Amino acid sequence: MQKVNFAIVGYGGMGSYHARTLMPTESERLNITGVYDIDAARLEAAKAEGFETYESFDAILADSNVEGILIATPNDSHKDLAIAAMRAGKHVLCEKPVAMNVEELDEILAVAKETGKTFMVHQNRRWDPDFLVVRNMYKQKPIGEIFQIESRVQGANGIPGDWRHLKEHGGGMLLDWGVHLLDQLLWLVESPIKSMNVDFSYVLGDPVDDGFFTYITFENGVRAIVEVGTSNYTKLPRWYIKGTEGTAKIDDWDLSGEMIRATNAEGVSAPTPIQAGVGLTKTMAPPSEEAMEKIAFPSSEADFIPFYQNVYEVIREGAEPIVKNEEVRVVLALIDDMFRQEA
Repeated sequence: MQKVNFAIVGYGGMGSYHARTLMPTESERLNITGVYDIDAARLEAAKAEGFETYESFDAILADSNVEGILIATPNDSHKDLAIAAMRAGKHVLCEKPVAMNVEELDEILAVAKETGKTFMVHQNRRWDPDFLVVRNMYKQKPIGEIFQIESRVQGANGIPGDWRHLKEHGGGMLLDWGVHLLDQLLWLVESPIKSMNVDFSYVLGDPVDDGFFTYITFENGVRAIVEVGTSNYTKLPRWYIKGTEGTAKIDDWDLSGEMIRATNAEGVSAPTPIQAGVGLTKTMAPPSEEAMEKIAFPSSEADFIPFYQNVYEVIREGAEPIVKNEEVRVVLALIDDMFRQEA
């Protein structure tokens, strides 16, 4: 097995995570030749952790031992770095969001076609266990046909880091977290979007969004709510799923929650009216015990291989990418539409 040699450009949070955690899991297939960052302190941190370092990006491009480059830099630099790397004969893995807009991505993909080099985007949240539960739920239909999906991530720590507060660097939460949730949703629901409405949040006073709420309707009838918030001291569930025969709720990434299915048993007694505020209601009364049952979530195992194994097989064996560039483009086009709707 001939390893693929990668250099990492950008040794911040994600670059160092790739170096320390992700790439070593594929050490039989991948090798890290070194790290480059414009920040001297980060280079020193990489050295302290045992990595070789490059003195410049050009030094990576000139290293014939490097076959691929992982880009983990601020969003506005992705296009130029990717194009330069591919024209220097390197394969490229790029952190999300792949670019600032579809126009930039199209420039990147044109160079990938021109050079014949592999270009892939690290949409790693396709491997999240909570998403895999929802994906299997959508496919296996334990609560019937799913017709509404609510996907949320919420915290109370504001916008992280430094450059993510700046519009010129591609900051804001739509590009930071929204790209993950939208990628999951569009990969899950294989149907064109019929309509979309979005509302951005700027309550923290930054020039970029600190959250957003979007409502999407697909042509197949599935409706979705996607929400990101950074000033939520009490969180809503990570997922809330409605099917024709039941409801599921996943509270957090630890897969806490429940899934309730209608039993459709004969002779089930009607719900008893309950006191609701200053009135009575039968409509909103809980179903009788015999009318519903709690069932286990589907498996959270992926039926596809890990990202970096796929990267290796794409480069060495010509395999099909799990994260396809045309899928990435559709997500970025939706993000472009969301920003245009705001304007």
